[in-house]
Amino acid sequence: MGCDGGTIPKRHELVKGPKKVEKVDKNAELAAKWKYCALSQERLKRPIVACELGRLYNKDAIIEYLLDKSAERPNTEVVTHIRGVKDVKELNLTDNPAWEGERRNIKGDCYEDMHCTMFICPVVGLEMNGKHRFYYLRTCGCVFSDRALKEVKTEICHKCGDPFKEDDLVVLNGSKEDVEKLQKDLEERRSKAKSAKKSKKSKGAKALKPDDAKGTSDLQKSSFESKPALNVESTNEKPTDAALSGPSGESSKAIKTPAEPATGSKRSIQDMTDKSEIYKSLFTSHSTAKRTKDQLSNWVTHTPYHF
Repeated sequence: MGCDGGTIPKRHELVKGPKKVEKVDKNAELAAKWKYCALSQERLKRPIVACELGRLYNKDAIIEYLLDKSAERPNTEVVTHIRGVKDVKELNLTDNPAWEGERRNIKGDCYEDMHCTMFICPVVGLEMNGKHRFYYLRTCGCVFSDRALKEVKTEICHKCGDPFKEDDLVVLNGSKEDVEKLQKDLEERRSKAKSAKKSKKSKGAKALKPDDAKGTSDLQKSSFESKPALNVESTNEKPTDAALSGPSGESSKAIKTPAEPATGSKRSIQDMTDKSEIYKSLFTSHSTAKRTKDQLSNWVTHTPYHF
C-alpha cells in the first residue's frame, strides 16, 4: 500500500529515529530569571522583592497573590512557601548607568545587548544578568556580587553600613543544589521559631501558680463583699440594720465612711467646697436658677425644668 501516484518515500519518512533533545537558549533562560517576575512573568520593576529561596518577584504580584490565593495563576508552585509579606524582603538595588531602557530599540533596527541589565553591583560594577553570582542580605536587602564579598571581606554592609553575618546571605537565582539548601535552612528556622513560641507560652502558663490564683480570688471576694457597705454609706437614705450587718454578724459601724467619698457616689454640686460659686451657678440646682411662685405661670413653661 502507499506510493500511489509514483511517489518514492525516503528513509526518514519510514524509519523513526531517536528524538532530538531540545536545547534551551541560555540567554533566554537567564533573561527569564533575572529580568522577569517569577510569579506573574512580567518585567521586573521597582519595588522588587526576593523570597528566602532567592527568587525575584514584583511586589505588586506578591501582594495580589496573598490577597487572593484562590485565583488561577500560571506559576503558583513557586510561591507556596510564602505565607505573608514578612516572608519576602524588598531589595535595595543599584541602578546601572549604562541602561538606556526599552525605548532605545523600539524600531528593532539596532543591536540590543541581552547582557545589559538595569542593576549592577555597587562595589565592583558587575551587571546583574545571571553570568555572575549575586547575594542579598536578609537584614537590609542590599544586593552584592560574589566577587565583591570575596575581595572586600567585612561584616558590615558595603552600601548602608548595617552589620550582618554569613547566615544572612541568600543567593539570588541559584542552582538546584542552592535552592535545596535554602529550602532546608528555611524549614529549620521555621521549626525553631515554632518550638520557641510553644516554650514561651508554656512558661507563661507556669508563671501563674495555684497559690497566686487563690490569693487573687480571695482579694476579689473581699473587694466584692466590701462594695455594698460603701454604696450604702454614699446614699442619702437611712440604711437598715440588715444592710449594715456584715457576713460575720458584726455591725458595719466599725467600717464607716472612709476618708474620701467613694467614686460613683451621688452628691450635690452645691455641697462641694472645692468648687467656686461661679462654677456652681452654671447648674440648675443653684439658688439663682430657681424662680419664685410669682414668676411661674400655670400655662407656660419657661424652661423644661420644674422646681
